[in-house]
Amino acid sequence: MYKKSLALLLVSLMILTLALSGCSKPATETGSEGGGEEEATAADEIIKVGWMGSLTGDQAVWGQCELNTVKMLFEEINAEGGVLDGKKLEVIGYDTKGDPQEAVNVAKRLTGQDKVVAIIGPNASGNAIPIAPVLEEAKVPDIATVATNPKVTVLDGKVKPFNFRVCFIDPYQGAVAAGYGYDVLGFRKAAILYDIADDYSQGLTEFFEEFFISKGGTIVAKEAFKFGDVDFRPQLSKIKEANPDVLFLPVFFKEAALIANQARELGITVPLMGGDGLPSEQLFTMAKDAVQGTYIVNHVDYDDPEVQDLKTRYRNKYGKEMELNGYLAHDAVVLLIDAIERAGVADSVKITEALETADVQGVTGRIKIGKDTHNPEGKEAAIVKIEGDRYVFQQKYSAQLD
Repeated sequence: MYKKSLALLLVSLMILTLALSGCSKPATETGSEGGGEEEATAADEIIKVGWMGSLTGDQAVWGQCELNTVKMLFEEINAEGGVLDGKKLEVIGYDTKGDPQEAVNVAKRLTGQDKVVAIIGPNASGNAIPIAPVLEEAKVPDIATVATNPKVTVLDGKVKPFNFRVCFIDPYQGAVAAGYGYDVLGFRKAAILYDIADDYSQGLTEFFEEFFISKGGTIVAKEAFKFGDVDFRPQLSKIKEANPDVLFLPVFFKEAALIANQARELGITVPLMGGDGLPSEQLFTMAKDAVQGTYIVNHVDYDDPEVQDLKTRYRNKYGKEMELNGYLAHDAVVLLIDAIERAGVADSVKITEALETADVQGVTGRIKIGKDTHNPEGKEAAIVKIEGDRYVFQQKYSAQLD
């Protein structure tokens, strides 16, 4: 009798379960009872921000640092109560693989599929330049981190309405390198070895050459290579014959390491100089001895008391040192949060309007956005010199652009 009753109970429960399941709606449907409304409310309390950059390839170390920094800062902001009276920030990051077309695809995904209100990154000019039409169509602002080519924000004298950045630009960077090299270090003859296919390298080459010559200096050798090359001895042999006072390398750290090692092997002993593509902990791993005495135009003084707390928080969370890109990613977050709060709403157009009048203090300096350029105005560069395994601050240096 007991077994029969138990069997009847189980059958009844099965029938009831089937009946209930037939009446329920998928969680993704609108208008579902209870949970659907709670999910919608929760979604309304989240502000989605995109991030894009290289997570694979030669520049992955920079991209991973940027994304880590944004994640860390968003966690800290959310723990302190979020923005706009309690809304939480969520970062959605994608790998551009260092490819311009993939950058366009990522921008479309972030604006069309993920519905972000703003994007941080990318750090490469070649990836930041082609996404402008996507941003303009979607009316979503982007804050580039270390993309220094002028065309990132301005094309043919016209500002791109949704492109912004927190770093100085190549004309300024080139002028600083040329001015410091000529006026402070006394260089009169310079050689250049650059990547002919890279927007960053081409731009920095052009502006260094222009300003160095305007100072009274001479470019005694100008040699090019293509991305992917690993043997620079033919170009370096020509440079050695030209007998320069300095070798300017408007390249990224991987190429700089290979070039430095091969230059020293060939007996080239003159100082090296480069821009913001050089600083990385990886440079010491690949060419510590060869890059000693190298001068770099940088965005930040790593020993500045203002950056120590950020460095420590990053090191404690991730167990590694912060790369240069992390400091610029931090300032991009500071700029964005200020714009969101002043906009008063998580609306991409309102945020864009607020960005145009932004004036904030970041760890790399004051960021006062120029309305006609969407670049930070008047940022000083930090000249650092490689000594041992450190980037030793030399001085702040500025240049006047016509």
